[in-house]
Amino acid sequence: MTRLIILGSASAVSNAEHDNTHFLLQGDRGSMVLVDCGSNPLPKLRRYGIHHEQIQAMILTHFHPDHVSGVPIMLMQLWVMGRQNPLHVYGLHHCLQRVETLMRDGFQWHTWPNFFPVILHTLPEQPDTPLLDDDDFAIRSWPTRHFIPTIGLRIEVKTTGTVVGYSCDTEPISHIVELARDADLLLHEAAGEGFGHSSAAQAGWVATQAGARRLALIHYNVRQKDPEPLVNEARTTFAGPVERAEDFQEFTL
Repeated sequence: MTRLIILGSASAVSNAEHDNTHFLLQGDRGSMVLVDCGSNPLPKLRRYGIHHEQIQAMILTHFHPDHVSGVPIMLMQLWVMGRQNPLHVYGLHHCLQRVETLMRDGFQWHTWPNFFPVILHTLPEQPDTPLLDDDDFAIRSWPTRHFIPTIGLRIEVKTTGTVVGYSCDTEPISHIVELARDADLLLHEAAGEGFGHSSAAQAGWVATQAGARRLALIHYNVRQKDPEPLVNEARTTFAGPVERAEDFQEFTL
C-alpha cells in the first residue's frame, strides 16, 4: 500500500499535538522518502515499523528552522545506530549549501567515524524540475513565493497513477496551480494570508484553479488561533472535499 504519512502539520510554532510540517512517502515497491525534517522523524517512524535503513531519500524544501532543524539530530542518530546505506538529500543550492556548512563547520560530521554517505543533489530553481524518479515515485519541483528560495512538489505514484501536489510555504501563485493540476490530493499550506504564505481560502482558490479533487490543509497556525475554522474557510473557495491534515494521519495513494 502506497501512503503519505503526516509526521507534523503545524507552521513555525508547534505544540504538543502538532509538530512542524514534515511527512513520509512510503511506496509499494519499497521507496521511503522524507519531505522536510523540522524535527527528528525517527521515533515517529518506529511506530509504523519502519527501520532507519529503509529511508532512502530526503527532500528539503527550504532552509528555515521549522523545515531543517531536525537534520543534525536525525543524521547523528542514524550514525549511532550503525546506518551504512547512503542517504540521498535533494534541495535547492540555497538550502543544501547551508545544511552542508552547518554539518561540516558546526557539527564536524567529517570527524564521525564510519559515517554513512550523505549524497547531496542540488536542484535548479526552475518550474517542472525532475527531482526524483524511482520504482514508486516520480517527483518534480516548482519554485514557490516565500521569504527565501523554496520548492513545492508534484508527486506521481507509479503503481496507481495518483498525483499529489504539495504547495510548501508560498503565496498563491501560478506555479502552485501548475504543480497541482488535476491532482488527486493537494496538500496546501494555510498559515495565513500575507507575504510568503496563504490563507485557507487562498488554498481553496488554488485547488479550484488547478482542478484538484481533494484538498488537505497543512502548515497551519496552532499558537495564535483555533485551526478548526480553516476547513470551512477553504470551502468558501473550493467545492470539493476539504480536511485539515493532522499529525500521524495517513493518506492512501
